[in-house]
Amino acid sequence: MICPCQRQQANPRVYAECCEPFHQGVTAPTPTHLMRSRFSAYVLGLSQYVSESWHASTRPSDLQLTPDNNWLKLDIVKAQGTQVHFSAYFNDDNTFAALEEVSDFVFEGDRWFYVNGKTETHTVSLGRNDVCLCGSGKKFKTCCA
Repeated sequence: MICPCQRQQANPRVYAECCEPFHQGVTAPTPTHLMRSRFSAYVLGLSQYVSESWHASTRPSDLQLTPDNNWLKLDIVKAQGTQVHFSAYFNDDNTFAALEEVSDFVFEGDRWFYVNGKTETHTVSLGRNDVCLCGSGKKFKTCCA
């Protein structure tokens, strides 16, 4: 299976070689690795991993996730120091949208933790000749337009 954080990427990695090791206990070496593994965990409904990778100072007390295939693609815009800026694309009632976030991470006890982020959600407008975000690989005009 293609890793959820690799969907619609050039040369995508399989889950077993990408995020699965982190979900099974391997420590993420960078904030970017942790961000990607958290995105995949949200898609796969891995509540325990998301909770355990969230810093205790900002972690919600009750986090219940279910698998969510509405998440379509993850793009890392910029990663620098303890911040990762990403765009996560999703299908919202037959409309493509993006959650854009600048996330803050902290390194504590030999592990990276997600602390918080500044988010913005917006509708995504695709041109007729853009690759459709649904994952078909087709141009938008011949797919979901």
